[in-house]
Amino acid sequence: MEPHYIFEHYFATPSFNCIIFNYHILQGLCILLLYTSPFSCFANFSQAKELLYKIKEGLPMGSFIGAIGVDLNLDFTVDPPFIFNLPQRKVSEQYVNLNNTTGELYTSATEIDRETLCPDSSEGQGCVLSLDVFVLPQQYFQLIKVKISIEDVNDNRPRFPVEEICVSVPENAAVNARYAVEQSAVDPDLGLHGVQTYWLVNDFGVFTLDVEENEGGELTPFLIVTEALDRETQAEYVTDIIAEDGGTPPLLGTATLKIVITDVNDNCPQFTKSQINVTLYGNTTKGAHLARLHAFDPDLGANAQISYAYSERVPRDTRSLFHLDRVAGLIKLAGKIDTGTNKFYKLTVLANGPGCIPAVATVNVHVSRVVTGPPAVIPRYIAAEKDGVVTMKETEPPFTPIAFFTVKNTDMNQKVDCYLEGTGPFRLIPYKLFKNEYLLETTEPLDYEQTQEYDLTVVARNTHDLVIKTFLKMQVLDENDNAPVFKQSLVEISIEENNPPNTFLTQLQATDRDSESRGEVIYFLGGDAPAMFVVDRVTGVLSVATSLDREDKETYRFIVRAVDQGTPRKESIATVVVKVQDRNDNTPRFINKDFTFFVPENFPGFGEIGVLSVTDADAGENGWVALSILNGSDIFMIDTGRGALRAKTPLDREQQGTYQLWIEAIDGGEPALSSVTMVTVLLLDVNDNPPIVLFPQSNQSYMLVLPSTLPGTSITEVYAVDKDTGMNAVIAYSIIKRKGGEPGSFDIDPETGNITLKRELSNRGLYSLLVKVSDHGQPEPLHSTVMVNLFVNETVSNESYIQSLLTREADVEVEEKPWYIGQLKERPDRYELFPCQPVLIALSVTCLGLFFIVITLTSYICCKKLKRHRKKRLEVEIPLKMNCDSMQVADRKLRQM
Repeated sequence: MEPHYIFEHYFATPSFNCIIFNYHILQGLCILLLYTSPFSCFANFSQAKELLYKIKEGLPMGSFIGAIGVDLNLDFTVDPPFIFNLPQRKVSEQYVNLNNTTGELYTSATEIDRETLCPDSSEGQGCVLSLDVFVLPQQYFQLIKVKISIEDVNDNRPRFPVEEICVSVPENAAVNARYAVEQSAVDPDLGLHGVQTYWLVNDFGVFTLDVEENEGGELTPFLIVTEALDRETQAEYVTDIIAEDGGTPPLLGTATLKIVITDVNDNCPQFTKSQINVTLYGNTTKGAHLARLHAFDPDLGANAQISYAYSERVPRDTRSLFHLDRVAGLIKLAGKIDTGTNKFYKLTVLANGPGCIPAVATVNVHVSRVVTGPPAVIPRYIAAEKDGVVTMKETEPPFTPIAFFTVKNTDMNQKVDCYLEGTGPFRLIPYKLFKNEYLLETTEPLDYEQTQEYDLTVVARNTHDLVIKTFLKMQVLDENDNAPVFKQSLVEISIEENNPPNTFLTQLQATDRDSESRGEVIYFLGGDAPAMFVVDRVTGVLSVATSLDREDKETYRFIVRAVDQGTPRKESIATVVVKVQDRNDNTPRFINKDFTFFVPENFPGFGEIGVLSVTDADAGENGWVALSILNGSDIFMIDTGRGALRAKTPLDREQQGTYQLWIEAIDGGEPALSSVTMVTVLLLDVNDNPPIVLFPQSNQSYMLVLPSTLPGTSITEVYAVDKDTGMNAVIAYSIIKRKGGEPGSFDIDPETGNITLKRELSNRGLYSLLVKVSDHGQPEPLHSTVMVNLFVNETVSNESYIQSLLTREADVEVEEKPWYIGQLKERPDRYELFPCQPVLIALSVTCLGLFFIVITLTSYICCKKLKRHRKKRLEVEIPLKMNCDSMQVADRKLRQM
């Protein structure tokens, strides 16, 4: 970061400056300077400079802030050198480090957190760390005011003040009604990094969120009703509210939003049975239960309170005879029935609710005249009972006894039949040990989740058809006998890679048929779940805390648990499979940074030069890679599939020896990503060019040689070049044909092509030498020939004569002498290869002998010196001399061989 700095100068008197810079170190310095050089001290005090630097919060230790000396344009070559000092060490060293020599400021080990350093700063005020820096020694003294502006970064996620937010909405709320969510999120970051929007994880199709900004710039989310509500259908909605800031990537804050639908009195009571028939015998005892009415109101609380009353149509004496419990709806016999008459009573009962039209039910009471008193049924309860209501746990086993019923007041001549009316897993059986004793018991296990209440009637009937009924209400108590059940045992989720942190995945749903806390479900992740996945214990919202990378792992499979709150707790599990979908976030990658291929020239067209291997870590179309040539496509082509590089035509190294191509690899993603590599094609030389003779330029040219030329004189040279390289361009010269003059008069150097005179010239005339110029190519050397014409004479007096000699054709003596056989000795006759073998053998033996002599002498001298060193314990250097002349001669002969 380039430092931003501002220079400001302050002018003041010396006394004013001493008041301003009231630091202990500065005071001591001023006292010392007053005794030494007071005027210079205060002269330098008269100027103060200010530097402003801007950095981002959260930089790691050692991050560069600014260079004070450079920004002040100080001359660091002065002597004594500058010294930079921080007087407020306790404050400054907590956040910054100062290089005392260079004046460079760096961040210290304590991370600079803008929210901690300036907790009360707003977006307009900013956050500034102020430092005073002294420039010493005294002759250079300056006070530098350094201000470091701390810029905000998005390092804080929004946070709600509470984990669960409750909003109450009446069930009769109108569509588009708005309700403020008062507990809005807080983000200590500023500006765009603060809270920008809110959204719901699940709106259930009946809610949405809107955000309003007040005059102070604070955002408040509002819950908007989009569809009609009904508390009796669903009493509450639980979801997550997400606060999102404007960072890149954005950070999220989450809280549980519980929307409670408050009840409105929009339902009226309804009887479960609108008509009940009761038979009453004239000798029925006072207080006997005749019937129980039951009405239901789906509203809640005071809106669901029901009171029972007789209609005004029921006569007063009838009301007095049959007592109606206003709360329970139980009708009892309150007086004595006339036993000598038959009578019918019609009781009209009203169920009253607040603000409702009463519901109406009719109880028809038939009074039968008594010939003989009916039997009396006396209950004795085994299970818990209160006010005629018996309670039993649903976990009770079959054939659990509930109550004994004893039938009394029976005539010996009359038979009493006692039986049970009502539905449910119950039976009434005679107790085998005693007469007129009956046992009420269960026949099957009870299940609270199927039926919570049973209405039972024990009926005793004698032979005169006199009946007595005893009413019994059975309530089943809930037990934690059901484990939570997931809506889906296998939850499959797909999410694109590079997702922002805290991304919502799904909401797990498990239900428990038990009641109250036994049916409340909380969610946990299994032990195999990676740490990056998080589940809300209450809502079951599953989210991923970090960004996923498909190239790291494509599929995550783990267990989630749903646990109820009963005792003992029960749980169930489901399997979650998270599949990470690919995004085109990886560029094609060549296996090498660049490629170099060596190809022999004249390589056949469309032959494979080399293969460029490229990979793309993405999948599907994002991982498909196509190759293309950015330059040189008129000469080269590349297979898109295999990446094989080919040349359209044969390549000639002599025309161009090196080709540099830029190859682009582009994938099939949207948008497509690409990378480029450089390919160098180096053509290897093939011996496809014979040597070209540049001098002499023509077979018809000639050169004048004086007869008095001494042997060993260089006459001329044959100069040739070869377009090939390497050994293919190494040229050797040899004379293969001679014409005219004395044989062996001239010789040619096989390496340089230099033609020298070997013997005295006694004959005058034209000497013609056919020189073979050959390269060292493999597998077959190529050669050219040239005619070298030498005219031996004192002058050239007759040009036409010489031209006639040049054009005359005559037989010449052919010397099939290879170029690599050197001229080892002068000979008047034809050169023969075989007689040289003894000479070569002798030279080889001589060289080997000399080599072994040198080795032996060296070893002997070393051993002798070593012994002398051990005795005298002195270090001695032994210079060795080699017979250089002999070695050079041997080396030259070996090279010629």
